[in-house]
Amino acid sequence: MQQHAHIVAQRLLNLYRQAHVIEGGWTAVNRVFISESDDPQVIEELSNLPTGNKLISHINNLRSGQTAMDSIDNDLLPYGGMMQDQELNASLTQSEKQQIADVLSGFEPTPESLNKIEQLPSIKKFGPDWLEDVKSALINDSELLNKWDIVIKTHKAYQMWDSAKQLTSETLTERNRAKIQADMPEFETYLPMFGDAGNELLIKLRTFMSSMA
Repeated sequence: MQQHAHIVAQRLLNLYRQAHVIEGGWTAVNRVFISESDDPQVIEELSNLPTGNKLISHINNLRSGQTAMDSIDNDLLPYGGMMQDQELNASLTQSEKQQIADVLSGFEPTPESLNKIEQLPSIKKFGPDWLEDVKSALINDSELLNKWDIVIKTHKAYQMWDSAKQLTSETLTERNRAKIQADMPEFETYLPMFGDAGNELLIKLRTFMSSMA
């Protein structure tokens, strides 16, 4: 049961960190926090995760009625509220937009193409959440938005590839097995994009996950 609690806790923490880009915002994620945090083991697992104690405080505030279901106390905002401020300021000048359009016209799903985009000054200004913030800034340009979705998918694919390689190179532990189980839907979505190498890595992950069952 502890393994399941860890998976739930990690999911709740991911929602907490990404609430600013989730449709429905705090109203949507707060309902999930309330419905999935009844188990004391989930709270225990949260307390062991980075910023988990802030989420625990937020959940307690929701349960007591101190915080409304459509909000969060400013002191408990993830990243100190920086992501929310950044989302409100997500914008591109016409020249910046053209710069991105020029690079996207020759984009290929490779690390080199991703790096070229990340190094653009118009991208760097958005900070760590550049993928979602640029998407917000391009929301009214369907052509560029479609191309940007390919960038997001490519970035996620390499992220999952790196995660899979790391997990399969480490000593297998219950925590790693729980992470593999939690991320398996994404591994199954993105690893096949790497052809035979990706499919072989996916088989290895499944073997790792079942070997400690």
